[in-house]
Amino acid sequence: MRINAYLARATNISRRKADVLLEASRVKIDGKVATIGSTVENGKSVVTLDNHKISLPTSHITIMLNKPTGYVVSRRGQGAKTIYDLLPTNLRQLKPIGRLDKNSSGLLLLTNDGQLIQTLSHPKNVKLKAYDVNLDRPLSEKDANAINAGIKLEDGLSRLKLLNVSQKRTKLNLIMSEGRNRQIRRTFAQLGYRVIALHRYEFAGHQLNSLKTGKWRRLEGRQVKR
Repeated sequence: MRINAYLARATNISRRKADVLLEASRVKIDGKVATIGSTVENGKSVVTLDNHKISLPTSHITIMLNKPTGYVVSRRGQGAKTIYDLLPTNLRQLKPIGRLDKNSSGLLLLTNDGQLIQTLSHPKNVKLKAYDVNLDRPLSEKDANAINAGIKLEDGLSRLKLLNVSQKRTKLNLIMSEGRNRQIRRTFAQLGYRVIALHRYEFAGHQLNSLKTGKWRRLEGRQVKR
């Protein structure tokens, strides 16, 4: 295993951050300073960071969190509450798979399984996400058709699929397979609408069901869909 991948899995930092640590000569393998491109034999090599031994997690943990609005998906809230405030200390090393912005709520997966993060995050692996959306005014039939056809944004075409639209046309469900920054909000804003509530209730086959807002539960074995 390449040393930057080992560091990322062992400490829950990004590979880019791992490369920075390697360039600073803060990592050693069997007592020798490691460099970018060095390899590690798991279970045989002794890896240290700032002279403290580090190792891969012995087991994978994946949890589902029903994120409330007002919480940021970050370890540093910069004055705001973070999702890690909702978790016990022993789960605060887990990394989120994807993001929900501060004003959005709903299903968020967190794990220490790097392969699962890669599988569910990579664009080539189409994973559906389902949302409840509340708008500030009724959605016209014309604009609904335009959204289903695709709305051009500054970072490319936004492809959303509208499902149920309420009688008053201010509430709807939609599905998407992309996950660009604030994509749903920007798509509706492009047509002059403001999203006043956004809630994700399904991601990659996982559903919130009865999980209450602000609560989490651990996914075991076959419950972890890839």
